Amino acid sequence: MIDYLPKSKKSERIKDLANEALDILYNVGIPFSGKGPRGLESMALAFLAVAGIKRSWKEAQGQNEHRHIKTRDIIKFENEHFEENISPGSYDDVRRKHLKLLVLADLVLNSANNPSAAPNDPTRGYTLSSEFKDLITYYGTEDWAIKLKLFTKNRPSLSEILRRKRDMPKVRVTLSTGHILDFSRGGHNQLQREIIEEFLPRFAGQCEVLYVGDATDKYLLREDDKLRSLGFFELTHDSLPDVVAYNFEKNWIFLIEAFYTSGPMSEERILELKKALKNCVADLIFVTAFTSKSDFRKNIADIGWETEVWTADNPDHLVHFNGGKFLGPYKS
Repeated sequence: MIDYLPKSKKSERIKDLANEALDILYNVGIPFSGKGPRGLESMALAFLAVAGIKRSWKEAQGQNEHRHIKTRDIIKFENEHFEENISPGSYDDVRRKHLKLLVLADLVLNSANNPSAAPNDPTRGYTLSSEFKDLITYYGTEDWAIKLKLFTKNRPSLSEILRRKRDMPKVRVTLSTGHILDFSRGGHNQLQREIIEEFLPRFAGQCEVLYVGDATDKYLLREDDKLRSLGFFELTHDSLPDVVAYNFEKNWIFLIEAFYTSGPMSEERILELKKALKNCVADLIFVTAFTSKSDFRKNIADIGWETEVWTADNPDHLVHFNGGKFLGPYKS
């Protein structure tokens, strides 16, 4: 069995029990990617608390035994039996983090003594599904392998389900450099495609795309060496705009937010980027791209000064939030 918690400070008994819990979860297809040792330990201990296990898997109780345990009681169970010291106010972490994957996989249910009970029924709480509870009572016995095989047969694991979502049809974009980008489908990524294919050729001149994010692939394109040569900040997905492009002739960097679910180039966002790019050798151009003028109109109060706004439904025009810089008559 893999030791998932090599640096855990728990007693050997609790550490072994947590590792066994993780071994079960891994074998039934719970994905561990993106979780550190503490996240795995918290998931394992919450699972044990829901099952009511203190020492042996034979102790497991679930739906058929009418064990329905609330988040605050899960914390209390962990503090009493697993050397934890969790604040009672952390009950939301149990629901949103520690049990999330198990609930998505239908291994843990949020139910009550009465299956048709209302959401506010006082007996409602987390419980093991009857099939999963029956399975784990065989863990460590000679029948475990066959029981596990029967449990997982014709039952897609959560890992498989999530992987299937990531393999959804793609939107293909070919850059001027010949680089091919395959975006996952979705409104936000479609808008990024419009930025690359419609906005940049019209307003950015001969530029090169140096970074593009994606809803399922955080770094769809990332030209680290070129960005660092321009004095770019340490790259993290959360701090980068959706699209970064560079015009070598004018020494301009376009920092473009694709407004779909995230915010526009607000005064706060501009200040954040300016501070992070204080060593950048190129001039900064801040752009918010909207799908439509209607979306732009709803968010106009949040747009920062000295920025540009572009809408995909009117691709030939820009709106300048630049004060007197462009004040003057237009000639046809």
